[in-house]
Amino acid sequence: MTFTNHQFRLAARPVGAVKRSDFNYVEEPARAPGDNEVLVKTLYLSLDPAMRGWMNEGKSYIAPVQLGEVMRAGGVGKVIESRHPKFSAGDFVSGSLGVQEYATLDGKGLTKVDPSVAPLPVYLGTFGMPGMTAYFGLLDIGKPQPGETVVVSGAAGAVGTVVGQIAKIKGCRVVGIAGGKAKCDYLTQSLGFDAAIDYKAEDVKKALRQPCPKGVDVYFDNVGGDILDIVLTQLARKARIIICGAISQYNSTTGVKGPANYLSLLVNRASMTGMVVFDYADRYAEAGREMAGWYKAGQLKTREDIVDGLETFPETLLKLFSGENFGKLILKVADG
Repeated sequence: MTFTNHQFRLAARPVGAVKRSDFNYVEEPARAPGDNEVLVKTLYLSLDPAMRGWMNEGKSYIAPVQLGEVMRAGGVGKVIESRHPKFSAGDFVSGSLGVQEYATLDGKGLTKVDPSVAPLPVYLGTFGMPGMTAYFGLLDIGKPQPGETVVVSGAAGAVGTVVGQIAKIKGCRVVGIAGGKAKCDYLTQSLGFDAAIDYKAEDVKKALRQPCPKGVDVYFDNVGGDILDIVLTQLARKARIIICGAISQYNSTTGVKGPANYLSLLVNRASMTGMVVFDYADRYAEAGREMAGWYKAGQLKTREDIVDGLETFPETLLKLFSGENFGKLILKVADG
């Protein structure tokens, strides 16, 4: 059977915010799988801030998407046809599917997922790249100890919500920084954060002092810019900062704003370390097992912001940068 495939291909390197004209929306037949290949029907796609960086030309932790290529994206889907010994038609899988309805893949990087353990979208959030980022960034780099104060920015997003919940599991005091009362209430009332600061309505520097009277022991940074600079002024001795992302800077047309208060690292004998989740790929299963246990026990809650329709991709992606999304942003492509 031949399937018609719609896909978004990168047409231009975006300047500032992503526009629909930066992509070509293409229709073509899905390629039948050859030996050791599978044909996967995309059900859900993960929309992540990192996608903006993948569109830029230049050296990074991963090769940029080339002009004319299908836009890179993680997803979950269903195997429609298989000529690969490890996969059968009907299997649900996660991996790099791309922004398209069907993907013909060699099986590398594909992982079977079980919808009876958790709904499929959860495998793109808490059990996917954001959850792995939170787990390894906080535990391997942040090394939080019971009683310490952990602050996380972008706290109501896919990574931030997991960071805060794991920090609570580890016995820490947790403060989230997020935009809007609804998000802050969610952090404290639903996820158990000890405090939440609304950067849109509060003086963040002043608001941080009350929940962090002894300073910040661990800061998990998802936003960069002014928020990072503020937290740098309130570090505790031997604080650890995890640089996960800088969403406030990704669409800048005037260059990235670096931290002016970095000498606080020297004064407080603190460290600031960048992390890329792909470096931990050989340990994903380890993290997945522990997080599945927390999820089953009700210690790890998930929230997904699901938007229907592949054709909405460019506009839906922008929700990440305006702060419109609430939880893990996911694009629903098809029913299972």
